[in-house]
Amino acid sequence: MSSVGSTKRELETNEQKLFKIASEILHTEKAYVTRLNLLDQVFCAKLMEEANKGTFPVEVVKNIFSNISSINAFHSQFLLPDLEKRMGEWESTPRIGDILQKLTPFLKMYAEYVKNFDKAMELLKQWTDRSPQFKAIIQEIQSQEVCGFLALQHHMLEPVQRVPRYEMLLKDYLKKLPQDDPDRRDSEKSLEIIATAATHSNSAIRKSDNLKKLMDIYEMLGEEEDIVNPSNEFIKEGHILKLAARNTSAMERYLFLFNNMLLYCVPKFSLGGTKYTVRTRIGIDGMKVLETSNEDYPHTFQVSGKERMLELQASSEQDKADWIKAFQETIEIFQQKNESFKNALKDVEEVSVSNAELGKRAPRWIRDNEVTMCMKCKESFNALTRRRHHCRACGYVVCWKCSDNKVALQYDGNKTNKVCRDCFSILTGETRSEGKKKGILEIEAAQITGSSIMCGFLQYCEKNKPWQKVWGVIPEKEGLVLYLYGAPQDVKAQCTIPLLGYCVDDGARTTDPPASFHLSQSKSIHNFAAESEELKQRWLKVIRVAVTGEVPECLQTNGGSASVTDNNNSQEGGSDSS
Repeated sequence: MSSVGSTKRELETNEQKLFKIASEILHTEKAYVTRLNLLDQVFCAKLMEEANKGTFPVEVVKNIFSNISSINAFHSQFLLPDLEKRMGEWESTPRIGDILQKLTPFLKMYAEYVKNFDKAMELLKQWTDRSPQFKAIIQEIQSQEVCGFLALQHHMLEPVQRVPRYEMLLKDYLKKLPQDDPDRRDSEKSLEIIATAATHSNSAIRKSDNLKKLMDIYEMLGEEEDIVNPSNEFIKEGHILKLAARNTSAMERYLFLFNNMLLYCVPKFSLGGTKYTVRTRIGIDGMKVLETSNEDYPHTFQVSGKERMLELQASSEQDKADWIKAFQETIEIFQQKNESFKNALKDVEEVSVSNAELGKRAPRWIRDNEVTMCMKCKESFNALTRRRHHCRACGYVVCWKCSDNKVALQYDGNKTNKVCRDCFSILTGETRSEGKKKGILEIEAAQITGSSIMCGFLQYCEKNKPWQKVWGVIPEKEGLVLYLYGAPQDVKAQCTIPLLGYCVDDGARTTDPPASFHLSQSKSIHNFAAESEELKQRWLKVIRVAVTGEVPECLQTNGGSASVTDNNNSQEGGSDSS
C-alpha cells in the first residue's frame, strides 16, 4: 500500500515539475517579448523617425536592427498568445510540444539576425561615434527605467541567446515527461530542430557573451576606455597587489587581461557599484612575464611591456600560477596571429597571378578586411551601395561596377566567371583607352609600404572628427610626405600630409588616447596616436627630421630603409590584431 502511495506522490511531483517548466517557458516568453518591443518599438522606431528627417541614413538603422520587427511580430502576435492560452487550459491539455513546434518554421529569422549581428555591432559603434544626434537618442532611451538602464548592445543580445534558452527548457521538460506521454513525439521533434538551430548560433553566442562582458567592464571603467570592439576578447580579471619600487609596501590593484592588452587599474570609491580607474594600458605586443622570488612577499611575478614593468603579488601560489599561464597563453596566441598577418602581406606580392597566367591559374584572393576601397576605381566600400566583390581572375577586391564583366576562365573548366574590367580587357584582347595619369593619392599602399622609411597603423583625428584607424606610410622616394590609407592594401590614399614646415607637439591632452602626438601648421591640425609609446617615438624621430625639410637619415644609407622597415614588420602585424 505504501509503495502505491509513494508512486502516486512521485507522479504528482513529476506533473508539478512539468507544469513548472511550462510556466517558466511562458514567463520567459513574456519577458522576451517586452525586450523585443523595446528594440523594435522604441530604439528602432525613434532612430528611424530621426533618420527620416535626413539626420543619418535610413539604411543604417535598418542594417543595425535587421529583421527584429518580423521576430517581434511572430512572438507577440502568435507564439506568446498560444502559450498563454495553453497554460490557461493546462488541466485539460497538459502539453507544450505542439505549441513549440510552431516555432521551428520561423528559426530562419534567427539565422538572419545572428548572421547580421557582427555588422550591426560595428555600425552601432561607428554611428554612435560619428553622429551626435544618433548617440543622443540612444543615451536618452538607455537612461529610462523601462530600459533597465542597460546599453542598447545588451538588449540586442537577447535574440541571439533566445533559441538556446528554448533548447535548455525543452530538454528539462523532456526529462520529466513519461515515455508514453502523448506530448512526447511533438516535444522531441521540436527539440531536434531547435537544437540544430542552437548549434549554429554557438559561435555568435560566444561572441555575444564576450561583448556583454566588454560592456560590463566598459561601465566599470566609467565608460572612458574604448574597449567595446568585436576584435577585443576578454581573457581574465582579478585583484592583485602591486609591490612599490621605493619601499616595502604593497598596493591593491585590479587587472583586466584581453587578447591584445592589459589594463592595470586602481579601485575607486563609487555608490553606483564597482568602479576602477585605468592607471596603465600595456600592449601584449612585446610583453614578457617572469616568475620572481621575494623573501618578504610570497607568490610574486613580473609583467613587463613596452609601456611599463609591474612587480605583482598574487593571493596564493595557485593564483600566481593561473595568472602566469593566462599571460603566457595570451602572448603566444598574439604572436602566432602576428606571424600569420605578416605572411599574408607577403603573399599578396608572392602569389600574384601574372598576365601570362591570368585565367589559367586560380588567384590568391585579397581578404576583405585588407582594403577599404575598390582596388580598381578607388571608391570607398560601404554596406549598402558599394559592396565588396572578388575578381575571379586576379583575386582583387572590387566594387560591383568594376566587376560587371564575365569571361570563361581556363582554371575553372572554362566556366564563365565574374572578373574586373582590367582582367576582362586582358583576357578578351579588347583595347583600352589610356587613362589619365595617376594622381598623388592614387599610389597603392602596398607599392610604397615595402620601401618605406616608416609605416604602420595609427589612430588619426582631424579637427573635431571621430578618431579612426589608418595605415600611415612615409615612402623612400617622398621622405617629406606622410600618406594615410584606410588599410595596408588600399590602392588610393585618403589624404597626404606634406610634413615640411609643420610644428610637432608630443604633449598629451586629457581627451587624447595614449601615445598621442600632434602636427600643426597655421589653422591645420592633425592629431595622431601610436599603439605604444615606443612606436610613437619611432614616428616622431622620422617626422621631426622631415618637418625641417631634411631627408631622414635612413634614406642616406645605401639608399634604403632596411633597418627601419625591418622594425616595422612587427609593427604591421601587431597593429592588425589590436
